[in-house]
Amino acid sequence: MPVDVACEGAFANRHPLSGDRRGRIVTPSPTRYAKPTHKEQTRMSADAAPFLRHLDSCNTARLPGDRTAFRLGTSPAGWVAPTLEPELERRGLRRQDGALVLDDPTRLEALGEALAAEGVYRSHHELFDVAPTADAPPLARIDRGALPLFGLIAHGVHMNGLVRRPDGLHLWIGRRAMNKRLDPGKLDHLVAGGIPAGHTPRQALEKEAAEEAGIPPALIAQATPTGRIRYAMERPEGLRRDVLHCYDLDLPPDFVPVPTDGEVESFSLIPLDEAWRIVRAGDDFKFNVNLVLIDLFLRHGFIDPDSPDGRRLRTGLSGLDNPAFA
Repeated sequence: MPVDVACEGAFANRHPLSGDRRGRIVTPSPTRYAKPTHKEQTRMSADAAPFLRHLDSCNTARLPGDRTAFRLGTSPAGWVAPTLEPELERRGLRRQDGALVLDDPTRLEALGEALAAEGVYRSHHELFDVAPTADAPPLARIDRGALPLFGLIAHGVHMNGLVRRPDGLHLWIGRRAMNKRLDPGKLDHLVAGGIPAGHTPRQALEKEAAEEAGIPPALIAQATPTGRIRYAMERPEGLRRDVLHCYDLDLPPDFVPVPTDGEVESFSLIPLDEAWRIVRAGDDFKFNVNLVLIDLFLRHGFIDPDSPDGRRLRTGLSGLDNPAFA
């Protein structure tokens, strides 16, 4: 039976993630999953084409399209949809050279609050920093729920929780709670979340690790940065231009994460080659988690980084050639 078909059957009928909905820990038997043979590993690393669809599906934005440029003072900052333009003009934004301009960037937070109060979007009650580029210092703040409305760059953290066992490398993953606004019930990383205003990526990682998985500070301090992933995506909530700061953490075999804040229903430990099959076969993971896992597969040889598809994946993940981040 082909690997992807076997994976789908196992996931639908017997996969440990499919049954537990009460926050309990599910760990598969180590005898069930054998370490990939050299032949299988070679075939896996050479078969990168199915992963390209995840890259493409997270980079659907074609800018400017029908959107209007949005500036904070003299700095280009985002793009707004035509439906939002009358609301912004009614609140005093002016047009200059085809762009909508908020002359005083410090007014952005209050503008976001006013739009939420009138039901234009649903507030998260969490402020994010706003900057004109992925590396520039912040000029303003706004509720994270408003970021896609303006097409503003958002930053987040994602961490691969890895366990090295005699039968191969394993990955801790979570299942998102069914009451999550975005992708409820989907599979997720052990630790992932946005970077709140005033926080560094490391500070956000420490915060999310404690809140989501009960990881103590001494352990999360050992997480190592592995790079950044950028994508620009049209979503129902608006235009997402996201920068993911990615980390790896080697966890001791006896470590067991604990769902603490209600955002994760359960955690499971699965072999990395099982994660490879899940990502390859379908969309069980939250959309941007697929990108971080593809980066992990490239670094561990599950996808050949030197193949044409592997090089395309690596370039696409970096987002350095993406006009949305120019």
